[in-house]
Amino acid sequence: MKKNVISSFNDYRQKMNDSLLTAPNNKVIKRIFNVDTNAFRDGALNIKTKEMLGLVASMVLKCDDCIFYHLQKCHEEGVTTEELMELFGIANLVGGTIVIPHTRRAMEFWEELGEKNLST
Repeated sequence: MKKNVISSFNDYRQKMNDSLLTAPNNKVIKRIFNVDTNAFRDGALNIKTKEMLGLVASMVLKCDDCIFYHLQKCHEEGVTTEELMELFGIANLVGGTIVIPHTRRAMEFWEELGEKNLST
């Protein structure tokens, strides 16, 4: 992964979200974003649990952008590396060995999140 992958990912994501949300005729996109935001709020399941579920689903679906997003949220919610390894195990069990390359990138991103946390 290239240097500053976390800030590059976040900057790009924000830029393109802003572009999508200010574009004309985007009622459906706005509603989808709203449903996504509301789905990850505290409820019968807490935010940490929902983010862990989102991470596993994203890994099984092999979406690196989604994986990186949910890794950051898991990190913010206090998921430990020990918990993450169990999440990776479930994702690989459900998704099969095709998930392994995404697990490698996820681990690298997670390690960078830890380094970022240490340097702030």
